[in-house]
Amino acid sequence: MPVRVKRLVVMAAVLAVTAGGATAAAEPGRPGAQCAVPDGAGSATRVDPADVDLDPAAVRDALDYANTHMRTSVQVFRHDCLVGTGALNPVTQDAPVNVWSSTKSVVSLLTGIARDRGQLQLDDPIDRYLPQGAGWGDAAHRAITVRQLLTQTSGIRQAIASEAATTGTDVNIAREALAQPLVREPGSAFEYSQRGVDLLAFVVQRAVGRDLQEFAQEALFAPLGINAHDYFWLRDRSGNTYGYGHLFIPPERFARLGLLMAHDGEWNGTRVVSADYVAQLRQPSATNGCYGFLFWTNAGKPCTSANVPHAQTVDRQMITSAPADLYAMVGAFHQNNFVIPSLGIVVTWTGVLGDTAPNAAGIASSLPADLYHNFFRILLRGVRDQHVPDPGPYQNPPFDFDFNPINYADPRVLLTDLVPHPQCTVLVCDGTVPLRGLTQNGEAILGTVLDR
Repeated sequence: MPVRVKRLVVMAAVLAVTAGGATAAAEPGRPGAQCAVPDGAGSATRVDPADVDLDPAAVRDALDYANTHMRTSVQVFRHDCLVGTGALNPVTQDAPVNVWSSTKSVVSLLTGIARDRGQLQLDDPIDRYLPQGAGWGDAAHRAITVRQLLTQTSGIRQAIASEAATTGTDVNIAREALAQPLVREPGSAFEYSQRGVDLLAFVVQRAVGRDLQEFAQEALFAPLGINAHDYFWLRDRSGNTYGYGHLFIPPERFARLGLLMAHDGEWNGTRVVSADYVAQLRQPSATNGCYGFLFWTNAGKPCTSANVPHAQTVDRQMITSAPADLYAMVGAFHQNNFVIPSLGIVVTWTGVLGDTAPNAAGIASSLPADLYHNFFRILLRGVRDQHVPDPGPYQNPPFDFDFNPINYADPRVLLTDLVPHPQCTVLVCDGTVPLRGLTQNGEAILGTVLDR
């Protein structure tokens, strides 16, 4: 064959591959495919599982398990190639859903970006970023560090259901956080909090000198092809963005955050968040082997859960059927992005519950959950190019009979949120009735609905 003809054949083959979003030289139908992450509004490249060294039967069985365990959307990726989706995805993949505490991980990423830009440091006391004056914290509260807020070790009194109960009436979530007393020495113990992350979101906003959502859109979402009207993110009545939850984002867009993490913070050649920060956020903190910087991790143990119905500590990893380098964005009722760097696997799903083992802590998605164990046991047995040992059946941790509602619904926490300061209550704050945030919420929701 003449050299010129050979060149034309090669060029045609390359164009055929890249047009479909793949970036590797592997031939279709042969193992070793590598795909490009979605570009702009484009979709992920779909390939047969066998093209990325996965047994199609195992992928099918894992999806069947997810479909029958309350998963309303599922996406399984390997090497950025989409190899499987849930039965309801055609209906759900573009509909914004509250990812609950996976929002915390988004706040972590924004903290990392601000840190990368030199706008804050992890060991800074938050005093550097808070307003002065009554209701903005005493010296002990203002000495809490950014790192302590990232690792849920602020020491602020918490009760996660009480903290969430005032959504829609919160007058100023940052001042509410600072009004809760310190019940532990900051940095000494893990206690899963909602208001602590609200406070961190406020600190980041002050550090970057911009509205948090404007910063998030420019620095995080836009590079991933996530448009401002793809999602909405609720605010308190003063206009502060909730950090602990209430980011409503379509599963297809949510998955892009997981794919970003699989690339250590890089997207299509653009550095979004530094690899150094990503490496830190996935490492266990000193007070919880399963928790890093507002991400849950499989890298350590023991594992301490959120305080629903009671904080439990078990001497095991979060997901005993998955490799130690797995880490995850975790939201209540199992809204998750799972990333396994060593296997090139990302799994994104949303839904409502799905555990069948008798352990109430599974609702909070923080303790080892049988939903996680069984799904990954099924999926990872299909990995063909690496050996993944079979962990055996799920072992439920000892049943905890502490159902004291004060653990998660402390009325003192609720009362303090309603009246954080004599000059700032649920009715009036600093002489005004704050309504700006409610207006912003309505505009954001309407904009997302009209743009669908």
